[in-house]
Amino acid sequence: MTPEKYINPFTDFGFKKIFGEEANKDLLIDFLNSFFEENQQIESLEYIKSEKLGNAATDRKAIYDLYCKTKNDERFIVEIQKAKQDFFKDRSVYYASFPIQEQALKGDWNYRLMPVYTVGILNFVFADHKNEEDTLFHKVQLKDQVGKVFYDKLTFIYLELPKFNKTIDELETQFDKWLYLFKYLPLLDELPDKFKDKIFQKLFTIAEIAKFSRDERSDYENSLKYLRDLGNVIDTAKREGEQIGLEKGEQIGLEKGEQIAKKKAIVQALKTGLLTIEQIAEIFEVTLKEVLMLKSGANI
Repeated sequence: MTPEKYINPFTDFGFKKIFGEEANKDLLIDFLNSFFEENQQIESLEYIKSEKLGNAATDRKAIYDLYCKTKNDERFIVEIQKAKQDFFKDRSVYYASFPIQEQALKGDWNYRLMPVYTVGILNFVFADHKNEEDTLFHKVQLKDQVGKVFYDKLTFIYLELPKFNKTIDELETQFDKWLYLFKYLPLLDELPDKFKDKIFQKLFTIAEIAKFSRDERSDYENSLKYLRDLGNVIDTAKREGEQIGLEKGEQIGLEKGEQIAKKKAIVQALKTGLLTIEQIAEIFEVTLKEVLMLKSGANI
């Protein structure tokens, strides 16, 4: 049993409970509108099947956390990402290709496309942006050599949650409030005064674990266990690897000891089966080839 009063939005269950149910689409709309410009505000959304297949039987498929479209036929992919993943930006582009392809019409078609947005809520920081501590919101569009938007119908939006450090007294905008809840909702034991407006009152009601059915609570517990195990795998592997590295370092030198530590940590992470090869490579800052060689050598 979890002692928290409210669900963790970074669990698969919690995210889809809050944002993925038909009765709660107003929460998703409010969240998206909190960072869109006034002339881009969303009035309504329609959920679409979140699994997309390629054009041929041999093609890979894409499974989104949430996939929806507006009354103007704009498409939105909304996802949470719990751990670093190698080539995450590439995956975002690949996933965005499906909403583009499905707009193709049979017969005569003039190639007109409706806008596609990918929104990623990240529980990690991009390696190439880690020194930009004050920039957690990234809006990415295709631009030309002078920085002018060349194509505005494909937009990627990334939110790096670890960079958000405002206290509850420092919250100013609706966007601030949403980020605060993504990061701290499981740590709260009541509805704060800053969140008394109707939309957040609804969220806190939905997120209260005590109101779940037995099946819902079981599903949430399993989802929470996976999230915690994922974090423990990363922390434990690094800690055990560092200890081995220190012990070996006394005999063979610090640098070689650190190399051994990293390899041991990677093997520990591989053994759990909770992380993909790509995630392990990103977390430990090695190549996919190095991870695969260690996996083969350890007979995992």
